[in-house]
Amino acid sequence: MKKTYIKTLIVACVATSSFIGISKSAEAITEDRVVTENKPISLEQKYGGITENDQQDKTSNYNQINTEEIMQKPEKTKEVALHSTKPEIGITRQMPEKQPEPPAISISNNEKDLFARLVEAEAKGESYQGKVAVATVVLNRVESPHFPKTVTGVINQVVGHAYAFSPVQNGQIKKPASDESRQAVEEALTRKDRLNDSVYFYNPAIATDKWIRTRPVVKTIGRHVFAK
Repeated sequence: MKKTYIKTLIVACVATSSFIGISKSAEAITEDRVVTENKPISLEQKYGGITENDQQDKTSNYNQINTEEIMQKPEKTKEVALHSTKPEIGITRQMPEKQPEPPAISISNNEKDLFARLVEAEAKGESYQGKVAVATVVLNRVESPHFPKTVTGVINQVVGHAYAFSPVQNGQIKKPASDESRQAVEEALTRKDRLNDSVYFYNPAIATDKWIRTRPVVKTIGRHVFAK
């Protein structure tokens, strides 16, 4: 009986010690797990040997390389700036002024004034385009072998017993020219549009010369017909 009691006591002590050991192991595992879960993973653990200092050095080197590359490519940087849609503060770009085209035919100021007065008298009430067309006919005659070689000569030409242009005949050419007629002369002198080398124009509503109506018509502008 006494032996049985001692044996039971020993078994109880062993069981108690085992239980205490198991509990401490469980607490240790739990504590380790909590620490592991709450503790941030270092760069070394995550990247397999890359320390935090190494990562900072790489970032610093990368930024330095990019800065050096940008400094070595100023032309590319300028190109990007030019194509940027952001407004540039403090930078004002001046557009080149449009220069007037030089005249293809050069004439004196006095001759130009006579020319503008003829255009005003012949095309008064016509559009600006109509005035340019009348001036073009005069210049086409200057370049034609069948007419005088100067603007003044063409304007004052006598055909038969009368002047070729009625304003010279009736004195209307003595009236001053408008700014629009002067500008029309300037444009005609650039010779952009020669009206297919037309050398005649007339108003079919009042023209009495039957011969002029036989000429090939090139264009009609306002009340005037332009022909070759």
